[in-house]
Amino acid sequence: MLSRTADCLYWMARYTERAENTARMIDVNHQTSLLPQPAEFLEQSWKKLLTISKLEEVFLRKYDVINRENVLDFMIYETSNPSSIVSCLFAARENARVIRSKITSEVWETQNTTWLELQRILEARNQADPSRLLEWVKHRCHLFRGVLYGTMLKNEAFYFISVGTLLERADNTARILETKYEDQDTLKVFTPKKGSEDGADGKFFDFYHWAALLRSVSAFEIYRQIYSDQVTPKQVAQLLIFNKQMPRSLVCCINELIPLMSELKNQQSKEIERLLGKLKAGLDYSDIDEVFEQGLEEFIEAFLERINHIADEFSNAYLIPLAVA
Repeated sequence: MLSRTADCLYWMARYTERAENTARMIDVNHQTSLLPQPAEFLEQSWKKLLTISKLEEVFLRKYDVINRENVLDFMIYETSNPSSIVSCLFAARENARVIRSKITSEVWETQNTTWLELQRILEARNQADPSRLLEWVKHRCHLFRGVLYGTMLKNEAFYFISVGTLLERADNTARILETKYEDQDTLKVFTPKKGSEDGADGKFFDFYHWAALLRSVSAFEIYRQIYSDQVTPKQVAQLLIFNKQMPRSLVCCINELIPLMSELKNQQSKEIERLLGKLKAGLDYSDIDEVFEQGLEEFIEAFLERINHIADEFSNAYLIPLAVA
């Protein structure tokens, strides 16, 4: 397969997954922003949304104030933001258009229809309900994935799409976990102490903070099935890092990447397999107590560095170098 073809398949998948992940994060932040809470924490929550994607600097070039309206506009509609939903869906559709002969007509029509329907939504953006729009984005991305699995041959094209999806998903889950866990410090400042008059409200708000994190990766019901008790930071981290059955956990993404690399083996893939094997071994022979002893933030930063290094090595081995693209 030509590198340009593989590149388009890979980035079509990454941009679609990124659009869905962005919609999830915005929707959860929007819903929790409607809860009674201090204005300082509300501002921090919108700022954290930019921090997850490393977009705060880009945002401040265009907007003077970090608030709900500006962040929603930037993360959904702003074309100068490469990670906005509009930018991601456009890039996914353009990559799909270039390699139409390598995907089924159903996959192409799903991507193209999503973009055409988005144009109608953009015409009425001032009247658009953010929650309905974000649900629509998630639905279209789910539809793309379902059509992909239901109509594509399990060949090289499918494998490149799968690698792109899993690398993007692992990166996103790690970033959400790191950023939301950092919010604990803010919660400790604004949440009333036990025994105070507002203690019950503080406990209520703390629950919704962690429930929001789980919902941003479609894991709230899964958490309840497994733990069926109070939502705690340690159990949330356990689920999103180590649970092999959780589709968006770090372990699950790495476990699914390894057999894909054996299907795409070439002269340059040995290093990628080695890096993935080391990362898998580190996860397999670690546990949540060790992670918290080391520091969750440090653990996630190390994971992000390693998964992004793997993505760079994959690009160098199979895709068009970014400098050329």
